[in-house]
Amino acid sequence: MALRLLGVRARSRGEMQERLVRRGFDADTVAEVMRRLDSAGLLDDEDFAAEWVWSRQTHSGRGRVALRHELKAKGVDAATIESVLSNIDPEDERAVASRLVAKKLTPRVLEQVADRAVRDKHFRRLVGMLVRRGYSQSMAIEVVGEHLDAAVE
Repeated sequence: MALRLLGVRARSRGEMQERLVRRGFDADTVAEVMRRLDSAGLLDDEDFAAEWVWSRQTHSGRGRVALRHELKAKGVDAATIESVLSNIDPEDERAVASRLVAKKLTPRVLEQVADRAVRDKHFRRLVGMLVRRGYSQSMAIEVVGEHLDAAVE
């Protein structure tokens, strides 16, 4: 069963252990399976975390905050999480946030942002969207502000 789980996607040690326990395997069996997976080199939290961060940032547009929570939920230890997240280039993260905002600013929305009330409404919505995706509030405010300022000019 463990190999089948790994065949779908890479798993963290904590995630694999939790799945085996949830399937009803006793503690000795789980320990033996984990030992065998380790000896075969099939579980590596550092590689798992790096791949997870790359995939979620690239395909889902997640920011550091969300990635930290996701990795913690997958059972990756804090030191590994911080090590992997430190490899994220702040400019790359900002570029992803900028692409997300640009995607939401349709021509119809851009026509309306000259009106201050409409601009403020879209500002709040876009900042909220970025914060929910795991970007810092300060980065979200800067990126959205830049896009809306450029649209008004």
